[in-house]
Amino acid sequence: MDGLDITAEEEKAYEVGIIACWSCKGPVSQVAACCATCGAVQPPGQANHFLRLGIEPSFDIDIDWLDQHYFNMQRNLHPDRFATSSALEKSLSQQQATTINDAYETLKDPLRRADYLVGLLSVDLLPEGCNLVNDQALLMETMELREALEECETLEQVNDLSNRAQNEINGCIEKLSKLFKDNDIEGACRQKTRLKYLKKLTEETRNQRKKMI
Repeated sequence: MDGLDITAEEEKAYEVGIIACWSCKGPVSQVAACCATCGAVQPPGQANHFLRLGIEPSFDIDIDWLDQHYFNMQRNLHPDRFATSSALEKSLSQQQATTINDAYETLKDPLRRADYLVGLLSVDLLPEGCNLVNDQALLMETMELREALEECETLEQVNDLSNRAQNEINGCIEKLSKLFKDNDIEGACRQKTRLKYLKKLTEETRNQRKKMI
């Protein structure tokens, strides 16, 4: 089943362990969805989202590649492929599909990806701690933007604020890329908190726009 087994290069890069296939007892990568020998679906196992999808842990991801890779993996785990399989293998295929979907949904979104990567790269700075707003400048910015939204009287004003927030979001994503490359986890933590509030603002502008239409 193409697209389900991690390549030899990826396995070497990540130093992935080898376990025994539950079906044929042959060697299988602990992150492979299927056994390369007998094709049996394997239990999801313990692996981070990047490793599960064969991606080097990084904030910068080729989203087009990720989409294609994810859809290939899910297509190969479609229930129709296991219509005549045992109940165990059907269950394992569903488990694999669920874990792959969770990994994909996390990594495709910049905010969720940043949050996950912070937790993965730091043992002392947990993602939950990043959500605490201790930056006075960020607090002031958030308050000013919300006040600006409350003062919007026309659809054009709401759209202008929404565009401003989106531009700030794009800037946040660029800064996060640099911060992770520089291994500045604390800086990335602060920046992703700002991204969180800006994304919330865009949601509020969408809701305001619906009310005004």
